[in-house]
Parts: sequence; C-alpha cells; structure tokens
Amino acid sequence: MTSLPDPCRGSRVAGQAVCVARSDKGDFFAIPDRCTHEDYPLSDGSIWDECVECPVHGSLFDLRTGEVAGLPAFEATKTFPVALDGDRVYVEL
Repeated sequence: MTSLPDPCRGSRVAGQAVCVARSDKGDFFAIPDRCTHEDYPLSDGSIWDECVECPVHGSLFDLRTGEVAGLPAFEATKTFPVALDGDRVYVEL
C-alpha cells in the first residue's frame, strides 16, 4: 500500500521494491522497481503516456503489459494488479 504517486513513486511492498505509476490518462500501474537492462530504479524515471522511461539509458516499458516499448532493454518486466481505495493504492504481488 502507498499513497497516490505523482506520477511515479518507488515503494516497498512485502519487502519487494515496486514502482507505482500513474499514466498520463490517470490510470495506476505497478511493476518491479528495476530496469531489466541496467538494474536501475524505474521510479526515478519519467512517465510517457502509459510507459515508464528508465532514467539511465532511456529504455521504455509499457506499464499495462510490462513489454519493452523502447530499446536498449529487450527483456520485459512483470506487472502487478493495482486497486485504489480513496487515496490509497494497493498492489497485489
């Protein structure tokens, strides 16, 4: 559980580093807080539409699917279900 991110926040859920993000459309998503290319926190990156951009080399990950949307990363990441309750975001691992 975390407070609503603006637009991206790193959080620990059950001991796991998670990037909780709000897309440009206002939808919430959660993925592991590590780039699959350089093992850097994605929560330090920027949100572009429904993608998060790694701040190190610019890899893009689709927040809906975890698929790579921009190189140099080539390995997809996981996604986690998200539920909202007021100003709280719940992530299911």
